[in-house]
Amino acid sequence: MIPKEWLRAAEKRLDGQTHRTPLTYDAGRGLYIKWENRQKTGSFKARGALNKALTLEDWEREMGLVTASAGNHGQGVALAGKLVGASVKVFASKDAPFVKVNAMRALGADVELVEGGYHDAEEAGLAFAKRNDATWLSPYNDGHVVAGQGTVASEILQECPETAEATWLVPVSGGGLLAGISAVLRNYSAEHKQANPARVIGVQVAASAFMHSLFYHGNQDNVEDLPTLADGLTGAVEAGSITIPLIKKYVDEIILVSEEEVAEAVAFAWSEYDEKIEGSGAVGLAAILSGKVTLQPTVIIVSGGNIQPEIHTEILSRYEK
Repeated sequence: MIPKEWLRAAEKRLDGQTHRTPLTYDAGRGLYIKWENRQKTGSFKARGALNKALTLEDWEREMGLVTASAGNHGQGVALAGKLVGASVKVFASKDAPFVKVNAMRALGADVELVEGGYHDAEEAGLAFAKRNDATWLSPYNDGHVVAGQGTVASEILQECPETAEATWLVPVSGGGLLAGISAVLRNYSAEHKQANPARVIGVQVAASAFMHSLFYHGNQDNVEDLPTLADGLTGAVEAGSITIPLIKKYVDEIILVSEEEVAEAVAFAWSEYDEKIEGSGAVGLAAILSGKVTLQPTVIIVSGGNIQPEIHTEILSRYEK
């Protein structure tokens, strides 16, 4: 378990450093929707990166920050580097969306593109950090990163305490957001002695179902890593990641959604809520629209909005009717 002191410290540490993003309630559908596409850098990832960076010693910052990213975490680390005065190097797949690569560079990060997918970028980043004694800042395998991501849940509970008994749908890849949110919810449930604690469901794309396989089978052997609209949810999970036991202990289930369901959710968010969201952020909404989750009330975490413009345009034209 992430210590409750870490969770509370993250709330205080990030107060004024990150946006308190909108939480809307769709009464007709019983949906509470947390719009992290409105967060700094367009993604929840800024929370974990900033929280971790603010815990570093001066010497750790002076060594420079290194990470791997599909794009959103790299932006968060780049923003954190500017705040704490540290250089930032990001390893990313050569197939990462240009909108995310350009945003990382605009924030001052040195971005190195790697052949292969996210897992290849992560391996290259870890090796570089080790060779150069740089400070590695994992997107998910770090207690302070997880605690920072958990502030999403803290904000929702403060604004709407009734959500403590709802069903929560959370995007999952490496598991930092899902682990952080489930830690906050379980801590809240214990403190308030709830008879009916929240049900927490991770949502992942079928094209890259690594955490799903770890959750149900205990391994990620032979899992395919296929191209997907949810580019931020791709890649194998680092061996021994702290998120794996946290998710197995505190998450109720992990479900999969298809590419078509993700695309439909992206279009629905725009037509119904006037919100531009990326595929990774759309998976919770996809689970609702596809009928895979029918329980109400439901909390949906829209984790980001950094979608390649032409892809968004194509999706909207496909579903304009």
